[in-house]
Amino acid sequence: MAVLGNLEYDDSESPAIGVAPAGTTWDEVLDHVKIMHSPLVIWPPDADEYAGAYWAGTSVVIADDLGPDHDEAVSEFRDLLRERGQA
Repeated sequence: MAVLGNLEYDDSESPAIGVAPAGTTWDEVLDHVKIMHSPLVIWPPDADEYAGAYWAGTSVVIADDLGPDHDEAVSEFRDLLRERGQA
């Protein structure tokens, strides 16, 4: 397992959302979230839009369909985390 390095963060609001660099694999995302318990937004390989991953107690939860726009995906993911009590 490894933690992703050189992540960008959108910390304009709470919670801060990490943005995985292009080319990051799901395995790398899952390892990072398991270790750090911090939410990440990723553009999955072969995908048409962003997805998010976050730690929920004992497992990683994936939120698909966050849209193709980076800022909107981060905002939507942040709202989802708040709604689910993860913020």
